[in-house]
Amino acid sequence: MAKGSTAGLDRILTLELVRVTERAAVAAARLRGRGDEKAADQVAVDAMRSELNRLPIKGTVVIGEGERDEAPMLYIGEEVGTGEGPEVDIALDPLEGTTICAKNLPNSLAVIAIAEKGSLLFAPDVYMDKIAVGPGYPEGIVDIEAPAVENLSNLAKAKGVPVAEITACILDRPRHARLIEEVRATGAAIRLIGDGDVAGVIHTTDPDETGIDIYLGIGGAPEGVLAAAALRCIGGQMQGRLQLNTDETIARAAKMGIADPNKVYRMDEMARGDVLFAATGVTDGNMLSGVKFGRQSIQTHTIVMRSSSQTVREIKARHQDLDKFGA
Repeated sequence: MAKGSTAGLDRILTLELVRVTERAAVAAARLRGRGDEKAADQVAVDAMRSELNRLPIKGTVVIGEGERDEAPMLYIGEEVGTGEGPEVDIALDPLEGTTICAKNLPNSLAVIAIAEKGSLLFAPDVYMDKIAVGPGYPEGIVDIEAPAVENLSNLAKAKGVPVAEITACILDRPRHARLIEEVRATGAAIRLIGDGDVAGVIHTTDPDETGIDIYLGIGGAPEGVLAAAALRCIGGQMQGRLQLNTDETIARAAKMGIADPNKVYRMDEMARGDVLFAATGVTDGNMLSGVKFGRQSIQTHTIVMRSSSQTVREIKARHQDLDKFGA
């Protein structure tokens, strides 16, 4: 827990968070397959912000849609909530996988995590190099500074299988061409994803179901903190390193208190203390079903988790009051 804290977060907030991601997911789902990423993202942002401001919290967005000059709403540093209640840090992505939603492809989510004030990594909206595995392995089984062949070999040995039976999840980006070559040279398989690396990291927690053992590569820092928050609740290991490789990004990070641009962050440094995490499916995926619109109801599928209790709940809801979604 954060310094000076003794009680953690009110567990009532766990279910309150579900309403936040449900509302964002429904708003974005109305624009599935329409090819307009910006419009889908904007309606999700608007819906999430509206619902957040109903929560009895003094919330500060530490991971959001961007920095203040770049994002009109839910920017890093924005204050949300009623102003009454616990002080909390918030990491969010109202539409994780904007391209996925625009094309109506799998695994687009509305995602949020909250923790006690000072518990989530406060970082600029930059890229982050990441490595993650699920629970059940010895601490330190993977190392972001080790070559891919070493990480895959160690993971296979710990799992008791040949490397050829390991599958790595990697974002399909030109920047990963060399990494992809290195992984394939070991004999391991690769699941390339077009977007949505929060889901990609979470999928490592259940390889029997998802077929993914390890996540590797560079994605967004916001998604990295959100994924770390999820792993704190489910179990697993993750490391991240911000990609601060220009004078401008180094200066932005310094303003946020990041003195070492090369620091490797462990999972519990990105998300400390009592953490709550919620994600609602926008499109159908391996983990969650997407929003379903009926003539008289809307169905949502959400996963909500808490680190202190290690509780993971799946909530399949049928909403018959369509007015609350602006229908």
